[in-house]
Amino acid sequence: MTGEALPFFVYGTLRPGAYNHDRFLAGRTGAGEDAVLPGALLHDGPGYPFAVPGEGRIAGALLTAAPGRYAELLDVLDRLEEPAGYERVARPVVRARDGARVPAWVYVAAPGAPLGPVIASGDWFRRVPGGPRTP
Repeated sequence: MTGEALPFFVYGTLRPGAYNHDRFLAGRTGAGEDAVLPGALLHDGPGYPFAVPGEGRIAGALLTAAPGRYAELLDVLDRLEEPAGYERVARPVVRARDGARVPAWVYVAAPGAPLGPVIASGDWFRRVPGGPRTP
């Protein structure tokens, strides 16, 4: 699965409506659709969340690259996420509209990532005190 042009599952500041979405993804992605990452827990971090394996599920969005922009999108995301404590892995996510399991790239906590408390809701937008943060 690692050589395929997979869609991306985003669950924190890159979700549509969050402050990094337009900053890094505008023009590089098509429309997003709601999805869930099963078998994972959401941890707070230093201004952004981390996904780790666990008995839970994380709310997010499934994004596809705009036509002709896949390599650029992959490069932008790798350069943004890897230095911040993430590693890119292929995982099945569940698309909300039809329940289909879709393989996607997910940036999860790399070893040594600065994990904060678990966000019980599994939804970055519903964390206490709630809502997307702005810089």
